[in-house]
Amino acid sequence: MSGEEALLEALNSTPVVDGVPRDLWRDGPALSQWAARHGGGGGPAEREWLRKTRDALQTVVRGASGPEILAAFLAGVRKVPRWSGDRLDWVLEVEAERRLAVELILAWARIQEESPGRLRPCANSDCRLFLVDHSRANTARWCSMRTCGNRLKARRHHERRRRAGGAAAPGGTGARPDRSS
Repeated sequence: MSGEEALLEALNSTPVVDGVPRDLWRDGPALSQWAARHGGGGGPAEREWLRKTRDALQTVVRGASGPEILAAFLAGVRKVPRWSGDRLDWVLEVEAERRLAVELILAWARIQEESPGRLRPCANSDCRLFLVDHSRANTARWCSMRTCGNRLKARRHHERRRRAGGAAAPGGTGARPDRSS
């Protein structure tokens, strides 16, 4: 799984389900399983780092905080060169319980550098999910066209019809003028 996919999974771990915000990482076993799928151990300290890092990244991506709040999570972290055969690799030096959290921040930084402005929250104010816009025009607005996009478009359509003179009968265009005179 790529860093981008892991980052989106982390950011999107606080969805709204049936109108109620949920934290999919609040449950220790669920977060431990996520950590294990990404090469972590899933212990209590690692889970705490992941939750705090996710929360900080969400505030940064939403624009509620600047990226400087991420500095505390990177304190003491180093990337050092290591030769692997005839190839140079950069190895992350950080405590095991912090590694996945730091990798999430590095994935965010990579997206900011390579695709600035493409990681964003869903435009549906009732949604708490995020997306990375891979469209050529950089115009994607919703986490999912099937859910948020259609829902908002339908809401706007009904609102326009309501403002234009009430709901029309099926197949009609609204109120008809009085022709009795």
